[in-house]
Amino acid sequence: MSIKMKNLPNSERPYEKLEMYGAENLSNSELLAIIIKTGTKEDSSINIAQKILAMKGNYPDNLRFLQDVSIEELKQIKGVGRVKAIQIKALCELTKRMSRNVHENHIYIKNPQDVVNLLMEEMKYEKIENVKVIILNIKNVVQKMINVSTGTTNSALIIPKDILREAVKMGMPKIILVHNHPSGDATPSKEDIEITKRVKEASHIMGIDLLDHIVIGFNCYTSIFQKYSIGD
Repeated sequence: MSIKMKNLPNSERPYEKLEMYGAENLSNSELLAIIIKTGTKEDSSINIAQKILAMKGNYPDNLRFLQDVSIEELKQIKGVGRVKAIQIKALCELTKRMSRNVHENHIYIKNPQDVVNLLMEEMKYEKIENVKVIILNIKNVVQKMINVSTGTTNSALIIPKDILREAVKMGMPKIILVHNHPSGDATPSKEDIEITKRVKEASHIMGIDLLDHIVIGFNCYTSIFQKYSIGD
């Protein structure tokens, strides 16, 4: 039988526990229970949170899977209605955006690792290929990041004119191309290398410098320019 929240001592209630000991001392289920707020007659908010966390299945991380769970799937759990499901998904999106660390206009790109630090947490869990363009000024300070293409589990359409359009419009001189491999393997495909060469040629014609093309896997990456000397 579920223990009602009101029957717990203050030191064990998520709200009070966070106030007394700090958020870092709460379990995942306790933190999620705060978002859920209320339980049902049968289950406390902590019990409902535990049921949500039990949905992780074969995911390697017991929180990141929430990025992929749909609102409808969350609503299948008794005690999680439309509003609670939407709140959980909103929290996931906020967390994803916070992983970008600082405002883009204050980020200086010196090497591929700087790009990886900026985008790894956002892109390594993606289930489909996404293509991003980082637009930089003459001093390599990020001015904007845009999504230019969304593909399937193993490919994404990369068209040079789409890659260059925003940089041309903004009058910016440099770009970096980034895309993920949902398989987790950051090894570039033949198509990745060929499209990099095509974008490099098109960029040169438009007076824009393509600094690199980064392929992001799961906690790994490849700089196509470094590995294949395309930038030389």
